Amino acid sequence: MDGLTIRNGQSLLETGKTASELRNEQFQKPLQTNEPGAKTFADTLKDAVGQVNTLHKESDKKMQELATGKTTNIPEVMMAAEKADIALRMMVQVRNKIIEAYQEVMKMQV
Repeated sequence: MDGLTIRNGQSLLETGKTASELRNEQFQKPLQTNEPGAKTFADTLKDAVGQVNTLHKESDKKMQELATGKTTNIPEVMMAAEKADIALRMMVQVRNKIIEAYQEVMKMQV
């Protein structure tokens, strides 16, 4: 809400600053988390990409074992391949949603 409210008016009187100065100060503050050890969004994405990479490496290893004759457990190999495929598809969809959100933010007028 951008208009003058009682709360805004009170803070204007207490600080002696204009509404635009208070708004600029609010946007200049860095985002703070409630927990000091909380994971950031970037950390969460890095972990997700790492897990997908691990699933693909595991799938590749099982496929190589099947191809070289070290294992004959075809269902296990297929399940590992499907897990890796589903994880990759989901990661691509998350990436697409992030790009869409970024494009929407860039379309906003300031």
